Amino acid sequence: MENLQYTDNYDNSFLNEHFAKIISEQINKCYQCGKCTAGCPVAFAMDNPPRLIIRLLQLGYLQEALKSKSVWLCSTCETCSARCPKGVDIPRVMETVRILAKNAGIVPEKNINLFNDLFLKNVERTGRINEALLMMRFNIFSIQPFKDILAGGKLFINGKLPLFPHGIEKPSEMQQLFARVREKEKGGGF
Repeated sequence: MENLQYTDNYDNSFLNEHFAKIISEQINKCYQCGKCTAGCPVAFAMDNPPRLIIRLLQLGYLQEALKSKSVWLCSTCETCSARCPKGVDIPRVMETVRILAKNAGIVPEKNINLFNDLFLKNVERTGRINEALLMMRFNIFSIQPFKDILAGGKLFINGKLPLFPHGIEKPSEMQQLFARVREKEKGGGF
């Protein structure tokens, strides 16, 4: 884990302005026991594990939390929430910080952001995920067009990677759901 460079601007006002509107669980419930980080399956790859992200937010270091790669690596598996004795919804906090970072133009993990966007666009359009299209589009947009060609070819030949997904009955309902989420994100009600 690398050393953090803290800014001199201590500002705790964002807790009321942003997080009170966006998340229901208050990060001030956390007393830094570390159970979230101990159980996190991706903590080994994070620059700031979940406990430290929460602590940065408690101390008002929003910019440091926004710049952290950890919020982009969080898989939202909810192991941390299950282990938290105070019931802090850490995946929701991580997702909120990720949204705030994206809105502020701070995206340190470009490929994770790209994959997330492509995945959600795919689900919005069809109601399901089309692995072949997702893999192809991700590799093209991340400028590595031949990355999965051998594995994808084998999966396709074995019938494990269909070209066309089975759609849902009413894809318009999925599109309406995505539209409502976008409205909540804009209004701070996420």
